[in-house]
Amino acid sequence: MSAKEQQGRKPRADVQRNREALLEAAQRHFLQYGVGTSLEAVAKEAGVGPGTLYRHFPTREALLAAVLQTRSEELAASQADIEQVGDAAQALEQWLRALEEYLSAFSGLPEPLMAAARELDPDNPLTVSCGTLTTTTDAYLRAAQLAGYARASVRGFDLFLAAVSVAWIKGTGYTDGESLDRLRALFESGYRERAGQV
Repeated sequence: MSAKEQQGRKPRADVQRNREALLEAAQRHFLQYGVGTSLEAVAKEAGVGPGTLYRHFPTREALLAAVLQTRSEELAASQADIEQVGDAAQALEQWLRALEEYLSAFSGLPEPLMAAARELDPDNPLTVSCGTLTTTTDAYLRAAQLAGYARASVRGFDLFLAAVSVAWIKGTGYTDGESLDRLRALFESGYRERAGQV
């Protein structure tokens, strides 16, 4: 059988079943223990050996990226709602809040995402996720800049970092909702347009 024919074949049922079981177990473990959870425990709960886990997901980042892909449907649904907002300023604010929620899905998630964003390693599967999120943030920011709401000097990556920061702080559990609201207001005052500022 040629390589092209092999690429076109569907994965065996047991292979697909193992992958799905690993993703479900990983999501449960990430939710309960954070992204630093034991991968061996994930494999055990999924009913497979560690070797099977690493064949599907060679690194922790690969597993995390795959789990995040399954959760990205919620973010896409939020984005679809945001697209209906006629005001660019509100759309940007709503996107940043949705992004913050997505980034705080699992305890410890901001750290590997920040590492991927900083290193821009093409072999890190989280790099693609960070790039997509930053590009989307930049699109909402540009619309807000054109509307005169956001300062021209601000970049989408800056606001991505702000959302990651809030998500990280939420994950520590050391602050309350009011403190988070004040922190968001500080970030907002930093990117909002002011008379005589650019």
